[in-house]
Amino acid sequence: MSQIDPRRGIPRTDALLTLPAVAEARTRLGDHVVRALVRDAQDRARRGDLDPEQVKSSLLEQLSHSSATTLRPVLNATGVVVHTNLGRAPLSKAAVDALVAASGYVDVELDLTTGARSQRGVAARAALRAACPAAEDALVVNNGAAALVLATTALSAGKEVVVSRGELIEIGAGFRLPDLIASTGAALREVGTTNRTHLRDYAEALGPQTGCILKVHPSNFAVLGFTAAVGLRELRPLASEYGVPLVADLGSGLLGPDPLLPEEPDAATALSDGADVVTASGDKLLGGPQAGMVLGRAEIITRLARHPLARAVRADKLALAALEATVAGAAAPVTQALHADPDHLRTRAERLAAAVGAGVVAHDGRVGGGGAPGVPLRGWAVRLPEAVAAALRTGEPAVLPRVHDGACLLDLRCVPPDDDERLLAAVRAALDRIG
Repeated sequence: MSQIDPRRGIPRTDALLTLPAVAEARTRLGDHVVRALVRDAQDRARRGDLDPEQVKSSLLEQLSHSSATTLRPVLNATGVVVHTNLGRAPLSKAAVDALVAASGYVDVELDLTTGARSQRGVAARAALRAACPAAEDALVVNNGAAALVLATTALSAGKEVVVSRGELIEIGAGFRLPDLIASTGAALREVGTTNRTHLRDYAEALGPQTGCILKVHPSNFAVLGFTAAVGLRELRPLASEYGVPLVADLGSGLLGPDPLLPEEPDAATALSDGADVVTASGDKLLGGPQAGMVLGRAEIITRLARHPLARAVRADKLALAALEATVAGAAAPVTQALHADPDHLRTRAERLAAAVGAGVVAHDGRVGGGGAPGVPLRGWAVRLPEAVAAALRTGEPAVLPRVHDGACLLDLRCVPPDDDERLLAAVRAALDRIG
């Protein structure tokens, strides 16, 4: 008598699709995604990797953990406030609410009073002007690099951008400022040396071929020792004499001075010191969504807004909504984390450490994202065995600690206090996993 093939016990596709949990999953996942998970469970059974009786339970387990995105929320326990690998700035509640509201139909380019088409991003631009009165006007594009590319293209295409050699930086992911500007059709006119640039260097370079003078804030590094640089106040008379715009790329997105970061340039001060245009990111120290901000003289902002490239780099409705809410709303999480009370951080760290039998050590956080390089943010961290780090990263919720000097360090600066219990549960689960 021939033996019955056990694969005949694999549930049929139509039977699996009618299960209540599978039907529910099809309301939040695409039908092709659900069917692919069904086929995967059946194929594993056909290969002998799964018992036919386990196909149903395995499928339901997979569906319970499946979502329409593979991005996972992470608790940032590194102490780095603007963490590029974690999406930079976490949004404020006001910005999240604005995103949800803007996810449907919104009046992004419509005047509801007249029914006529309106200018895109009017509200976000007005919010930026209110937050930075030194700016006559503002423009929002899709990221900080785009803001700089738009400014140099509109002002200097076919001409020269005069910039100090000490400011020819490389930004994230290997993108270099010289390559970025070259892509605009402008030529770089380098002046000075890596460590010393003087006003006369700029003066000797300016002429009919000059499109603009560019000052770039060096991110992620500092040049120390025998150095010299020319500030915006010194450059302003020279720019006026030759009739060329003075552009300042600040990078970090700080709109006004912050006593905690005295060396970090801000838009208000740069404009007051003589810059015609300031470019910056919205998702760094401003604490908003990925966006590029251009602030400055109304005449030049209008010129940039009318350039054909502005259409290619414009911000979408979600970024505009979140940026406006970030600027007009209460302090963003980035601001709160930067100014967190060290004593309160220590109390929270000690509470977590006591619950898991660990110790607490002094730990300096960092601004991150190219902002205020080298500036320590005094705080504390829970010290755990280094082996816990991997279990924390792959647990639920995912937690990213700092691995340093043979230890796993949990800095609570960027962990919202409301998540302390979730973090504690994650730490206990990770400790259990490593035995």
